[in-house]
Amino acid sequence: MRKLLLAAAAALLMGSGAYADTIKVGVVGPFSGPFALQGKNFKAGIDAYMATNGNKVGDNTVEIIYRDLPAADPAQSKSLAQELVVKEKVQYLAGFYFTPDAMAVTPILKQANTPLVVMNAATSAIVTKSPLVVRTSFTTWQTSTPMAKVAFDKGVKKIISVVSDYGPGVDAENAFKAGFEKAGGEVVEAIRMPLATNDFSPIMQRIKDSGAQGVFAFLPSGPTTLGFVKAYNENGLKGANIQLFAPGDLTQESDLPALGDAALGMLTTFHYAVSHDSPENKAFVEAAGKAIGNPAELTFPAVGAYDGMHVIYKMIEATGDKQDAQKAVDAVKGLTWTSPRGPVSIDPESRHITQNIYLREVAKGDDGKFINKEIQTFEKQGDPGLAAVK
Repeated sequence: MRKLLLAAAAALLMGSGAYADTIKVGVVGPFSGPFALQGKNFKAGIDAYMATNGNKVGDNTVEIIYRDLPAADPAQSKSLAQELVVKEKVQYLAGFYFTPDAMAVTPILKQANTPLVVMNAATSAIVTKSPLVVRTSFTTWQTSTPMAKVAFDKGVKKIISVVSDYGPGVDAENAFKAGFEKAGGEVVEAIRMPLATNDFSPIMQRIKDSGAQGVFAFLPSGPTTLGFVKAYNENGLKGANIQLFAPGDLTQESDLPALGDAALGMLTTFHYAVSHDSPENKAFVEAAGKAIGNPAELTFPAVGAYDGMHVIYKMIEATGDKQDAQKAVDAVKGLTWTSPRGPVSIDPESRHITQNIYLREVAKGDDGKFINKEIQTFEKQGDPGLAAVK
């Protein structure tokens, strides 16, 4: 009888959550293939956060389960998410580099009772597809809108836009056009390229023929952005004084050594630069640099993942080992903290991140290495694109 009573007491304690549990977080991203560096940055940001803050929240241990999605593939993305929820029993989904992959997962969140923390995918509409989505990255509306004012203030009145033809590219095109025309400028032509485009010479000729004084460009960070900037220089556009304006995807830090002196002076607007001057960023760069192995590979998806883990830890604090997706999301609405990128918050209505956007100029740092030097701050930027999708 005494043994039975002890067993019953133990069962009650386990049912009450007094015993530690393992909270699983499923992360989907490109860990192989042409965009593997971005997945590597996801992992570096996550590892840096857990190295700094531990792998426990209260009595619960946090475990990360990774799934590789080398390129945009919505069907495979949904399949991987379902596998993580059903087979691995994850309580949180996170990561997602490409917009179509994040979009594909939103329909399963409610039934799965699982929040999704978007660590990169940058189309405004993602957060509108489910009340269980929270974003800790950025949107292309958010990073592209300030560049319209920068271009106009530089004396450019006619511009041509060139973007990759998928959600974030279309968002970037629309954001820049809205801001540039509002300022009094004219977009003389808008070109949308297939996502797989890697020969940019015909595009460069169209830019020359357009009569534009400048070009606004958006491509997803990776091999394509490096190829585009090289083509811009090699086809004589820089020499012809056709100015290049872009969100920061085009000058991610890992590409700057390959671009070399040709990139000096290039202007971009973005939410994060590895060179951001703050104590929080210095600590982050040190931890994430160790995690990634080669600090020269550190770039912006790492900070989206780092802050994504901060949000997930806050969700776990609110819910413990009880899976309650809506309570978890509600707990981080209005959350504010100091990120490596600067002051940030989660908008309580949109669940999108509010943050500073910085105008950066490619320059050489004190050590002679290429950096994105922040030269102007657009404070507390929300997502103008949300109004466009409502």
